[in-house]
Amino acid sequence: MRLILLGPPGAGKGTQAQRLVDKHGIVQLSTGDMLRAAAAAGTPVGRKAKAIMDRGELVPDDVMIEIISERLDRPDTSNGFILDGFPRTVAQAEALDKLLEYRGTTIDAILEITVDEKVLRDRIEGRAKETGGTRGDDKSTATRLEVYRRQTAPVADYYRKKGMLKQVDGMGSVEDVAALIDAHLRALAEA
Repeated sequence: MRLILLGPPGAGKGTQAQRLVDKHGIVQLSTGDMLRAAAAAGTPVGRKAKAIMDRGELVPDDVMIEIISERLDRPDTSNGFILDGFPRTVAQAEALDKLLEYRGTTIDAILEITVDEKVLRDRIEGRAKETGGTRGDDKSTATRLEVYRRQTAPVADYYRKKGMLKQVDGMGSVEDVAALIDAHLRALAEA
């Protein structure tokens, strides 16, 4: 199973991705986690990524595509994967399409978790308080949501136009959202 989870910061993509990992035995490919690990390691690309994330901006497409391509080469992705936080731009979505076509594979499902903006703000700010502000990209809620609207929301439109996108109402509990995701995945499997 190869999935993409889309949605704004605070929508619950990471939470739902982890649940799907546990349930289906596939790997979660979270670009945010990969970038934070690089930043923590203090590598040149990690320091550059940290500075960009601290401003609430997105890391450039070419860097993200390279990270994903290298990650898909690892054997643990052979049974499937969940892309969480990627693609974040239409250019990344187009590059992913080309990469998967080159590899002779496709995405099985693209799910967009939708949440009201006020709830998103509360979730992001709550997460920043819980972590003591250790995630630099949680510091500027307004900036992150504006960057999402401007650069990432068009990815959902890209997949919607291709007839591949399914929306999931993310306003319920973790369990309610999980049930909606499971229903979409069952429907795709039966199709």
